[in-house]
Amino acid sequence: MSEIVPAEPIDDRTRFRDETRFGKSHFEEGETSYARPNVTLAITSGPSHVDDVPEPFDSERLPTIFGSEIQRFLRVANLIEREEPRVAYLCRFHAFVIAHTLDKNSSGRGVRQFKTSLLQRLEQDEEVTIRKRKDKSDSRELKRVYHAYRDYFIKHDKTFDLDHSHREKLINARNIASVLFEALIEGNEIHKKSEFNILPLEQGGIQHAIMQQPEIKAAIAAICNTRGLPSPQDFKKNGTFIDLFDFLQHCFGFQVANVANQREHLILLLANMQTRQTQKQTSILKLGEGCVDELMRKFFKNYTNWCKFLGRKSNIRLPFVKQEAQQYKILYIGLYLLIWGEAANLRFMPECLCYIFHQMAYELHGVLSGAISLTTWEKVMPAYGGESDSYLNNVITPIYRVIREEAAKSKGGTADHSLWRNYDDLNEYFWSPQCFSIGWPMRLDHAFFCVHPTKKSNVKNAIVSPDNIKERKKSSKKDEESEDKSDECHEPQWLGKTNFVEIRSFWQLFRSFDRMWSFFIISLQATIIMACHDLGSPLQLFDAIVFEDIISIFITSAILKLIQAILDIIFTWKARLTMEYSQKLKLLTKLVVALIWTIILPVCYANSRRKYTCYSTQYGSLVEEWCFTSYMIASAIYLMSNAVETVLFFLPAVAKYIEVSNNQICRVLSWWTQPRIYVGRGMQENQVSVLKYTLFWILVLSSKFLFSYSFEIKPLIAPTREIMKIGVRKYDWHELFPKVKSNAGAIVAVWTPIVIVYFMDTQIWYSVFCTIFGGLYGILHHLGEIRTLGMLRSRFDSFPHAFNVCLIPPSSKAGRKKRKGLLSNIFQKMPIEKNASAKFVAVWNQIISHLRLEDLISNREMDLMMMPMSSELFSGRVRWPVFLLANKFSTALSIAKDFEGKDEILFKKIKKDKYMYYAVKECYESLKYVLEILVVGHLEKRIICAILNEIEESINGSSLLKNFKMKMLPALQAKFIELAELLIDGDKNHQCKVVKAVQDIFELVTNDMMVNSSKIMDMLEFPLPDGSNFIYLHRDIGQLLFAHEEMDRDIEPLLFANRNSIHFPLPESGTLFEKVKLLSTILAFHSPFMSRLLYFYTEVKVSSSGHEKTFGMCILTHLCAHERIQSIKRFHLLLTVKDTAMDVPANIEARRRISFFATSLFADMPDAPKVRNMLSFSVITPHYIEDINFSLEELHSSQEEVSIIFYMQKIFPDEWKNFLERIGCEDLEDLGEDQKKEELRQWASFRGQTLSRTARGMMYYREALKLQAFLDMAEDEDILEGYETAERGNAALFAHLEALADMKYTYVISCQSFASQKASGDPHAQDIIDLMKKYPSLRVAYVDEKEEIVQGKPHKVYSSNLVKVVNGYEQVIYSIKLPGPPDIGEGKPENQNHAIIFTRGEALQTIDMNQDNYLEEALKMRNLLQEFLQCQGRRPPTILGLREHIFTGSVSSLAWFMSYQETSFVTIGQRILANPLRVRFHYGHPDVFDRVFHITRGGISKASKTINLSEDVFAGFNSTLRRGCISYHEYLQVGKGRDVGLNQISKFEAKVANGNSEQTISRDVFRLGRQFDFFRMLSCYFTTTGFYFSNLISVIGIYVFLYGQLYLVLSGLERALIIEARIKNVQSLETALASQSFIQLGLLTGLPMVMEIGLEKGFLTALKDFVLMQLQLAAVFFTFSLGTKIHYYGRTILHGGAKYRPTGRKVVVFHSSFTENYRLYSRSHFVKGFELMLLLIVYNMFRRSYQSSVAYVLITYAIWFMSLTWLCAPFLFNPAGFSWAKTVDDWKEWNKWIRQQGGIGIQQDKSWHSWWDDEQAHLRRSGLRSRLIEILLSLRFFIYQYGLVYHLDISQHSKNFLVYVLSWVVILAVFLLVKAVNMGRQLFSANYQLGFRFFKAFLFVGVLSIIITLSIICELSLMDLFVCCLAFMPTAWGLILISQAVRPKIEHTGIWDFTRALARAYDYGMGVVLFTPIAILAWLPIIKAFHARILFNEAFKRHLQIQPILAGKKKEHKS
Repeated sequence: MSEIVPAEPIDDRTRFRDETRFGKSHFEEGETSYARPNVTLAITSGPSHVDDVPEPFDSERLPTIFGSEIQRFLRVANLIEREEPRVAYLCRFHAFVIAHTLDKNSSGRGVRQFKTSLLQRLEQDEEVTIRKRKDKSDSRELKRVYHAYRDYFIKHDKTFDLDHSHREKLINARNIASVLFEALIEGNEIHKKSEFNILPLEQGGIQHAIMQQPEIKAAIAAICNTRGLPSPQDFKKNGTFIDLFDFLQHCFGFQVANVANQREHLILLLANMQTRQTQKQTSILKLGEGCVDELMRKFFKNYTNWCKFLGRKSNIRLPFVKQEAQQYKILYIGLYLLIWGEAANLRFMPECLCYIFHQMAYELHGVLSGAISLTTWEKVMPAYGGESDSYLNNVITPIYRVIREEAAKSKGGTADHSLWRNYDDLNEYFWSPQCFSIGWPMRLDHAFFCVHPTKKSNVKNAIVSPDNIKERKKSSKKDEESEDKSDECHEPQWLGKTNFVEIRSFWQLFRSFDRMWSFFIISLQATIIMACHDLGSPLQLFDAIVFEDIISIFITSAILKLIQAILDIIFTWKARLTMEYSQKLKLLTKLVVALIWTIILPVCYANSRRKYTCYSTQYGSLVEEWCFTSYMIASAIYLMSNAVETVLFFLPAVAKYIEVSNNQICRVLSWWTQPRIYVGRGMQENQVSVLKYTLFWILVLSSKFLFSYSFEIKPLIAPTREIMKIGVRKYDWHELFPKVKSNAGAIVAVWTPIVIVYFMDTQIWYSVFCTIFGGLYGILHHLGEIRTLGMLRSRFDSFPHAFNVCLIPPSSKAGRKKRKGLLSNIFQKMPIEKNASAKFVAVWNQIISHLRLEDLISNREMDLMMMPMSSELFSGRVRWPVFLLANKFSTALSIAKDFEGKDEILFKKIKKDKYMYYAVKECYESLKYVLEILVVGHLEKRIICAILNEIEESINGSSLLKNFKMKMLPALQAKFIELAELLIDGDKNHQCKVVKAVQDIFELVTNDMMVNSSKIMDMLEFPLPDGSNFIYLHRDIGQLLFAHEEMDRDIEPLLFANRNSIHFPLPESGTLFEKVKLLSTILAFHSPFMSRLLYFYTEVKVSSSGHEKTFGMCILTHLCAHERIQSIKRFHLLLTVKDTAMDVPANIEARRRISFFATSLFADMPDAPKVRNMLSFSVITPHYIEDINFSLEELHSSQEEVSIIFYMQKIFPDEWKNFLERIGCEDLEDLGEDQKKEELRQWASFRGQTLSRTARGMMYYREALKLQAFLDMAEDEDILEGYETAERGNAALFAHLEALADMKYTYVISCQSFASQKASGDPHAQDIIDLMKKYPSLRVAYVDEKEEIVQGKPHKVYSSNLVKVVNGYEQVIYSIKLPGPPDIGEGKPENQNHAIIFTRGEALQTIDMNQDNYLEEALKMRNLLQEFLQCQGRRPPTILGLREHIFTGSVSSLAWFMSYQETSFVTIGQRILANPLRVRFHYGHPDVFDRVFHITRGGISKASKTINLSEDVFAGFNSTLRRGCISYHEYLQVGKGRDVGLNQISKFEAKVANGNSEQTISRDVFRLGRQFDFFRMLSCYFTTTGFYFSNLISVIGIYVFLYGQLYLVLSGLERALIIEARIKNVQSLETALASQSFIQLGLLTGLPMVMEIGLEKGFLTALKDFVLMQLQLAAVFFTFSLGTKIHYYGRTILHGGAKYRPTGRKVVVFHSSFTENYRLYSRSHFVKGFELMLLLIVYNMFRRSYQSSVAYVLITYAIWFMSLTWLCAPFLFNPAGFSWAKTVDDWKEWNKWIRQQGGIGIQQDKSWHSWWDDEQAHLRRSGLRSRLIEILLSLRFFIYQYGLVYHLDISQHSKNFLVYVLSWVVILAVFLLVKAVNMGRQLFSANYQLGFRFFKAFLFVGVLSIIITLSIICELSLMDLFVCCLAFMPTAWGLILISQAVRPKIEHTGIWDFTRALARAYDYGMGVVLFTPIAILAWLPIIKAFHARILFNEAFKRHLQIQPILAGKKKEHKS
């Protein structure tokens, strides 16, 4: 039978290529084809054509109900349609039958349309294809084609991994055969094969290179060891078990795909661990016990701790026989992996998985041991059996449904946390022994499964799984009846919260960090007492009176503990049902004890005050007598409770043992201090770490208290006493509390701001010391040592040695490479490996090549930066890149030209600059090389040799200056430049020019330079008789090569003019080349290694003969024309490159990357292992709907009339120029070809925040691993050939490198919306497929949503799918069914969680899709992973923190500010957090996780709705609470994109602030705060939620200060006090009242940023940048960001409303409309800014008579700045914000928006009404307590009215309360007036327009007449009208806020409509006030240019064309 060649991969979207024009199909050689018809009938109604082929049917966009069931048939039909049209028809027909069977009624979405189109295609093709049928029947046709493809596959299967194109054909053959088999229904083995992920474990896969790895073989052998397992018949299985996973699948009912996934997972884990155990093993083909034991320890550490905590015995039971023990261990590990792999959302509940494993491990042990049930007397079998999907349906689904229903109660996260159980609540139920009451099989009527207790039947129906659960083993009928009766009587009760209740309250901060607040409060009290006693010496503290007063702080401490005890009971009340009795008892006991101490201490203090019992001391002691009272004794007893805690603080090892131990004594000891919970125990660090962070905080607190005492507390003591003495009897208003003594109101107004500063300024002092310690740490660890190109060049010669130490694995374990010490940047001297320099050159050239591929450097820059690869590297001689030697040769010539003196001095002067010496030496060697390959005439060779001999003899004899005239050196240089240019050009027509150039050089040397050239001239007259003594050739080799050639002894009349004298052009067939090639061929014929021998022989033999040592290099260079040209080019560059190369590379990003890589080589990093022995790792990237690549339409589309590609050309001009150079185009118009258009898309996408950029960066890891694996195993000759050459020329080596990379690295992108995008035809889906095509090892995971028809109705089924691309199509590798939709909680962690089962390895790096990576950084990954094997203090790290580089800070000022802010946090901030503070958490990607640690402890994030909004940081919390360790490493960086516009930045800040407010009320922060020691708790507070709370109270302090001043000035207290002070000449009082503004230390929080810039760029640069940032309004930006933080942080704690805010991550910075800015910032900034401004105006108005303006400015300048910043910043940072055209458009849009009516479906950006309703969403979700707080806060606006009405002239200085009442009458009248106008408009404006106008005129005249009358009669003044506005506007605003708070009560009344109208008027008024200055400034042309300069100064500094972007004009898209 003829063989059918497999179809080539095709693209369904394009036409098939015409292949039938040749008249036959493509067949293998030696095979015959069957006859084919010469004419193919047309399938359309048009004329027939031989080449007509129907369009392929769309096989990709299918209804979800079908999915993969029919897709493969349609794909195969498209593949074979050209060759076998009838078989293609039959495949489509089979697909139609399957589709109709799956959904007969076409009820699924899109099914009817699909069936119709497929049926039409079948009808169209039926007649045409039946004519083309080659056999009599369809069945025979199918058989023929099937057998042909099957036989082809079987025949060629053994060569699967050798040829890529052949492999594609083979894969096609297999796929086609398997599909045809299904259509044919005939058995064959190949149809069983499925696509593999990494390991081809099925038949035929053994040929793959990865399967040849000994570690893989050993792991597979261990997995396949099924000896001793129970009989398969016990599990109703035919045949034997394939392996241990097959046994587990049939035993417990796991899914097939889950089993396949975890089988590969475990094999790779075992194999990778085996690679590090091989040194200890006798045979690497046998799996070592050490790796299995290590894996067991890692996987079951959490399980064993859980068992110990609950007092249960572990169910992991191992046999005593060693051989069987390994099998059992693998079974237990496999069981856990299968449980975890199918657990879906339960993976967030690690102890729930422990419970499941505990029960199933018990069953597994029973099955393995053959145990007999005591009740049934049958073999013990698993409770749920081994049916398909049994585990999913019976174990996972019931718990999943509880999670889902509880999450549904949260109403999208808006419901109160106490009303529903989140992941933590459900998981923590398994921290109690009560969890075992659930039983096994699980009792679905247990209270744990109860979600709605009032609907018992519904609950049961909801919980029962869809499949029938196996009947439980029967006992007695009576027992069953009694159980049923008890079940009927018992109604399950909802358990409620577990251990903790998240309650929205600021009291949570006090609860979590109660020790800190108590410490600060009692320290404040002590400080005040000390200041009151005016201590002059510390010894006065021991004075009896002072000491007694100071220790009164313990009364305060007791009160605070009572408050804490009460709060604990209140806040845990809703968790009482799950709380253990001992915990309840402890809470009550603490309350009673606190209450007792609160009574005892005050009573003792009151009774014993000043009643001392004294004892005298010995003479000469410091204290003459000791006095004490009963209170002091009581205080000592009170302190004894803290003594134990203090002792344990200094003994962390003892404290850890007590907490972790389950010993009864230890549990009793820890009962009082530690809650009995599973996590948070044993977090203590070692003694050294404790001492370090203790010292840090002692310094911080000492500075803080010294400053507070000296400048905050003590200066107020004397004024306070004076205020208390002064009696104020006359007030300026009606005093509500006239009998209050001592002017308590004034004292509160003076002291409150200072107290707030006292609690806030610790944050500032932390920033100061963070700067100092972080800077010192950076200096000691060599950070920023190489920060400029000058530093890079000066130390470049040390890079090969540093590279050898850091990145080359040591040759032996004994030869570990160590540095001298922390303070040294010089590595310890040691023997360097022979090929270390060659490896450095190979890696360096790869880095430079990738910089060129990324278009960061040009071709010329690449030539200047590349390092030649030559054999000299193995002898330690390095040829440095030309950019290091730039201008060095010219400088050396200048020195020599004018030098007068001795040769030694000249040589010493040149050698002083090492690079100058290198340049001179290499130029001389290159000169000899050029002359050697150019000059072939024998006489000419002799003459040149003589000249060179003369030069070298002169050098050796120190007579060079004597024998040669150096002044002609520049002329000689020019001639050689001319010669080199001619040689590079290679134009044969320039032969004469080359001859002339050589002759000129000869004449110049002999006539002008040589003092005595007679010897050379004599050679022309008397030539030697034999020309074989060419000095460049070793005599033996020369005789070998030239023995058969006759030498021409005639002297030519013209030197160098003979045709045989000059060899030009330089062809590959030159004389020397031919001889060497001939010799090499002859040698290679006899031995394949002899051609190599030629190189080594010539190199070794010639190396010892002086200047002839480069002959071996010359031969190799001749063997490759490219290398020869490159050498001449390098010679030319050495001669010509001037100062311009000093700036190479010119690109800022390229400089930064090279500098950082160079600096990191001197950092302290672990030794690099070989790739085979390194830890394996994966990278996971979650993706939602962000851009993958920019489409051509997006690139050229104009938003605001500026296209993305135009923007990028202007922002990246150098990279655009390099891109055009790389693809060979002049400008954008030349990019017409499809390939070049695709290059354009990628170029633009790699400069945005796209997924393709991230994928490219992450795939650098794989490329780096392959490169490093090549260097690990390569021989010297392989390194010389180069990595690319070796990879292309050696298929076996390439396969081996691929196998190693597959073993060590996996990259998974979790595309949340891939299935829906593909179904809808979204281009993003194709972009993802294109990514997988580009990177074949890339894997994509997604959630597939399919429909299944159940009882005639569609039912959705969800599964986690992993896909890869095979032959251009995505192929599903694993499809693991889920219990339901996985998106229950927060989207991103759920997206990560479903895909984490497809990751591999021992480490896992989490990467966001706006991140980037670089090849040079990827090279350091194996060093980084070694950190997991090194202890950080007490334990090895579980998370490795990395630094990020913000790559979006290069253009606008905002991006620059944000970049520096982020950089300072991710460097100096995290540096201090990790060491010494030991509180670094996980702050987002790119941290690297210990994968096994985290998958057994809840994953890499938390996902509960709302509370885990900042999901990343909770992974750090969880890791720390579970005794993990988080370190930070700065020698490796990853790129990170940030938002570049103010609106996007503000949304990000809002999201982070929302997340921090949720952290504040979370259980994680509570447990960290409670269970850290005191100083570590301080670190945790001030680096997490404390930062936001400090910002909040700093702003609250400003309000408190201003309202206090308002109270003082409006009441008349301040004037009365100051006047009294002046009368008594008391200066301190006036000073205190006039200096209550905040001491502006906020600027100090910017110190870390300055320090980090100084470390990395130099302190002068840091100072310049800091000053420049201030000039560019950086202070405005950061102050505005402060407003964003405090608004969303405070509002979220009070009312909730935290949510994810997408920022868009746009590339282009566009103008934002006024309406958009107002919507975003109205409530967060504008309202607060207006309030502050109103306070300042009122304060200024009423303080003038007694206070100077200078004092006012000093007090309020900072507040004025803040208020103006909050009002103006959105417009100052708005591109084109002062363009007149934009301003006019904004005004029109604003008016339209403010007037547009809202309603259902109208978005907030279209209508003010809709926006106003959305803005109150947080209030609608608030509880009664939050609404009351909102009302109380709104009452502050009434103080204006109350105070100002008494200052009106019309009040005539009356202080009667009636004045205030009358003001409300006026307000009511104004409201009624407005209401009347509104009602009139509604009733009369349409039909009675004229009457309505008369009505308004009447009202206007009436109001005007009233005002005139009052001004005449009651002395109403214009100032009164202005003051009334200031008084009544805040009141009305307060009423609006109160109405919003009570909206549910008034929403359906007329009051609400009036409130809305009043709010609209306020918003319109605020908008007009804001818009007016914008319009005025926009009218002035110069403002626009000035504004652009401020906003885009970074772009102007780089000379970028920013104006066209700002103007928004369309330009010709030219480069």
